[in-house]
Amino acid sequence: MKNFVLERALAFRGATLEGFLYDVGRAFLETYPPMQALRMSGRELPFRAAPVPSDGGRFGGSEVLFARSHDDHAVATLDLARAAGGGVAVGDHRCGRVGLQLIKTTGSSFTRFPRDAHTTLPEQVDRPLFIYLDVHWRYRDASDLLDEGHAGYVAAEQVRDLVGVVFHRFVSKSIQHLVYEMGQRLLERFEQIAEVSFAAQNRLWDTAFASEDDERVRVYTDPRPPYGEITLTLSRS
Repeated sequence: MKNFVLERALAFRGATLEGFLYDVGRAFLETYPPMQALRMSGRELPFRAAPVPSDGGRFGGSEVLFARSHDDHAVATLDLARAAGGGVAVGDHRCGRVGLQLIKTTGSSFTRFPRDAHTTLPEQVDRPLFIYLDVHWRYRDASDLLDEGHAGYVAAEQVRDLVGVVFHRFVSKSIQHLVYEMGQRLLERFEQIAEVSFAAQNRLWDTAFASEDDERVRVYTDPRPPYGEITLTLSRS
């Protein structure tokens, strides 16, 4: 199985993670008749060109040296099965951009939430908000996912950039309010998406000390666990 995947990787001439998964899965079904269905999952492993000096003393990206990035990255899962009339059909699928870590220093609040005898969290009209965020989506039609012309393809980088812009511009009342707005904007922007889902955590640092001369000058520590997780799915139906 490993060698089969590596050989298909050598021959693959596509441009997307989903296209590669489909190519390998289809080849499995074509090569091994006992197989009836399979699930292909993959994740992007980004490597960025390392800065090196070029002619004239300026720095530019190396053509031979690359540094592994442990930042957010794309993921995808495709379910493939033999079609009734021959060929390969795509069943369920899921695409995503995971591992985002974003902090907004102002323009977020958390107020007017239900309180009882166990509530200790103070209301905050304006607070920093540091989130861990995973975003996943499904297409209305899997043909957009695999179109070689990419006319309806939604790149994971586009999703990352859009949720970043929403976070930048939107004054949210809670992390739930924020991810709901992100989902609304994604469905408005990409009509080919049928469903978008989020898993988000508030990892805002604890304030250890604040300057008496300027309250903006502070020392922070990592937050104490446990962390609450917000999950939300928005569907056009």
